[in-house]
Amino acid sequence: MSDSRLVSYILSFSVIFHHVSCRNVLVIVADDYGFESGTYNNTVISTPNIDGLAKRGVVYKNAYTVVSSCSPSRSAILTGLPPHQNGMYGLHNGYHDFNSFAKVRSLPYILKNSGVRTGIIGKKHVGPEEAYPFDYAETEENNSIMQVGRNITRIKELTHEFLSQNNTDPFFLYIGFHDPHRCGHTNPQYGVFCEKFGNGDPGMGVMPDWKPAYYRPQDVIVPGFVQDTPASRMDLSAQYTTISRLDQGVGLVLKELEISGHADDTLIIFTSDNGIPFPNGRTNLYESGAKEPFILSNPSNKNTWGSESNMLASTLDITPTVLDWWQIPYPQYKLFGRQVDLEGQSLLSDALQDAFVYGSHSLHEVTMYYPMRSIRDHSFRLIHNLNYMMPFPIDQDFYLSPSFQDLLNRTRSGEDTHWFKSLKEYYYRPEWELYDLKNDPLEMNNLAYMNEYADLVKKYKFSQMQWLNVTHDPWICSPGGVLEDAGSYKQHPVCMSMQNGL
Repeated sequence: MSDSRLVSYILSFSVIFHHVSCRNVLVIVADDYGFESGTYNNTVISTPNIDGLAKRGVVYKNAYTVVSSCSPSRSAILTGLPPHQNGMYGLHNGYHDFNSFAKVRSLPYILKNSGVRTGIIGKKHVGPEEAYPFDYAETEENNSIMQVGRNITRIKELTHEFLSQNNTDPFFLYIGFHDPHRCGHTNPQYGVFCEKFGNGDPGMGVMPDWKPAYYRPQDVIVPGFVQDTPASRMDLSAQYTTISRLDQGVGLVLKELEISGHADDTLIIFTSDNGIPFPNGRTNLYESGAKEPFILSNPSNKNTWGSESNMLASTLDITPTVLDWWQIPYPQYKLFGRQVDLEGQSLLSDALQDAFVYGSHSLHEVTMYYPMRSIRDHSFRLIHNLNYMMPFPIDQDFYLSPSFQDLLNRTRSGEDTHWFKSLKEYYYRPEWELYDLKNDPLEMNNLAYMNEYADLVKKYKFSQMQWLNVTHDPWICSPGGVLEDAGSYKQHPVCMSMQNGL
């Protein structure tokens, strides 16, 4: 390298390092959280801290997860890649044991190699370690998830510890709250949503920083996709109490950020991993399963604070947004011989495109294989149910919930379920579903097989196939064909028909 090029390189690196060194990022991910906040027009529940954050940022009214399942969604947030591309097809924990591909370049991996100190507190739920290497990690892997994911006093203390360790290096801190996830499956003694955990009752423990808020079942707002029955209202009232703990935890974290002196140099993103764990919610790519709360607080652009955006946003946009904040380029690398590129966009960019958001769900628990792909614009959503000949599966903790047991028992006894569809309709779905979201927000009227929408279906199928192709979806030929992409077909992959009539 010549002297002039060396000087130019040093100066360039110094500019980038200075830009990185004075900026930080805080990403807060709630667990199975929806729109139960004042920010999203819920007039019953009190969420002053989430609402306060919204006043310090942009509230996205049309934000979506790419997948409605915990580990796959978190892998998409941390890699910017859909789960069918990063390898995290299903849940990471227990006997499910799904992992991203080891060579995936995640945010913690890229940032560690760019001089940014990385930390994670709470629910991690992704692996392997070599793909998600955080410098500081207090998660379910080395703690009780109840303590690092629900105990907001402990979360406050760990946040303080991380922020106090180093005041010179820029940081990326990811906090994964476990609230308001259900817990009747794992810790039934604490209630269906762990709403009793730490409330001071006998055997429940004490959480010094939590002041529980309680809501009467008759006062809660029942979402249109949930049956309005006493059982569901009781379920929702417990959820509201747990959301109050989430909200107070968010307030504690933001207070620690302020105490550390970084409130004015930290980009903050708040969202959830998937829809609420109620009928038609989590594990579905319907609006009720895929739409997410999303707040972006940019201290460098206070003119946007307190505003709302109607543009379509995706959790796939988080990785490019964080990299853009530090002006760190996405690395060039390949998976299985194919170039990896980010399909999301930086929400800080002046050249935002508002076209489609995509969905890619393959399974939740290992027994819940039900791959779906979707595409959505401002008017319509098209869903492709690849496994449509089999019944839609139900996950363990939702199965035990009062809401689902209510549906199950009412169906068995022949009673009115007070739901907008039957269990049979929920279980057995057509291969294609098209919904007019402006005129049919509950997605009740499937237009996919109506002649007048044939051209529209063709258009969405084409756009969806383009996205699946560039993101190297292994399911791209399902359910009617087999993908041949090796040997003689390596340079020109092709779907070969199985002659199965699909």
